Amino acid sequence: METPGSQSSLHRANLERVVRAVRLAGSLTQAEIARTTGLSAATVSNIVRELRDSGIVQVTPTSAGGRRARSVSLSGDAGIVVGVDFGHTHLRVAVGNLAHQVLAEEAEPLDVDASATQGFDRAEALVKRLIDATGLGVGKVIGVGLGVPGPIDVDSGALGSTAILPGWAGINPKEELAARLGVPVSVDNDANLGALGELVWGAGRGVKDLAYIKVAGGVGAGLVINGHIYRGPGGTAGEIGHITIDESGPVCRCGNRGCLETFTAARHVLDLLRTSHGPDLTIERMVQLAREGDPGCRRVVADVGRHIGTGVANLCNLLNPSRVVLGGDLAEAGELVLLPIRESVARYAIPSAARRLSVVPGALGGRAEVLGALALVLNEMGDSTLLDGSVAAATPAFTR
Repeated sequence: METPGSQSSLHRANLERVVRAVRLAGSLTQAEIARTTGLSAATVSNIVRELRDSGIVQVTPTSAGGRRARSVSLSGDAGIVVGVDFGHTHLRVAVGNLAHQVLAEEAEPLDVDASATQGFDRAEALVKRLIDATGLGVGKVIGVGLGVPGPIDVDSGALGSTAILPGWAGINPKEELAARLGVPVSVDNDANLGALGELVWGAGRGVKDLAYIKVAGGVGAGLVINGHIYRGPGGTAGEIGHITIDESGPVCRCGNRGCLETFTAARHVLDLLRTSHGPDLTIERMVQLAREGDPGCRRVVADVGRHIGTGVANLCNLLNPSRVVLGGDLAEAGELVLLPIRESVARYAIPSAARRLSVVPGALGGRAEVLGALALVLNEMGDSTLLDGSVAAATPAFTR
């Protein structure tokens, strides 16, 4: 048994410091590890050698400042993680390893609102198929990250509102998927996972305070405060889609009138154009037509942008983020939607907050949420678990 303050406990603490530094950065040179942890170069060298011999990290030649160096990252053989992203109209699954690689990824259309059972049947089958495609067994899976398009109770992992996903009433997504796959599951709403994905690898890199706005079947925001996802005590922080912007407006699925979502979500927006553009119009097609110059689609995209900007202005006045990242299909409209957002922010936000805000499109596209799901699993594993012979947390820069 290790005694606090003993040589063995100090060594253990140093091991964990090095593992933690590597997992947070994805990969570091030994000199960077020394600067990050405050340990001496000799201590870092000895610890890296021990971790490499144990199969916990891998060391590859690199260069830093024109000089030869060694890059340290978590071993790709230590285990795999799975990300599952339920959108209102799609299911996306990715399998990644600890060497910062996405090993397999696939998406398919799915009406998530209709039936939770059908959704989980499809997710279970897709996860198992992708794991088989990697050539690795289920025994290598250390955990699954699950994203759903609705608020999640932080304590139970259950949906915070069945009005948003009526077909999921009585379903605990975390427990349901864990029972099917037999591995630990971490769950969060899709906007939080999109924020996590963009924060680590996308348009949010280097920023400590941001909001990720996802506009799709619904409207949600993932909030990052001081570098961490902010969920609130009940897990419902960021439900920007239910800010009231017109108290006499249309009735929302949440029961209130005039929510932001009733002016911006796909099912409301597309109805404005279907008479002129046909019943099969999608958000992707609307954005494409807008980019090609279609006046009706351009007008609707601009109107949606102005409405989103009103919600963003409220966020600016309350939280004063330095960056807003727009995700979802609407982000593909580029300046056609971003400029109206900025104009509304300039009009309604406190000037000092608006001046410091940048509004940018997401860099990860439709992969933001599933990459965030992978990161969620890796973040919630403990460093000590890997050192004890299993696997631990990492926040790698997943690449295809």
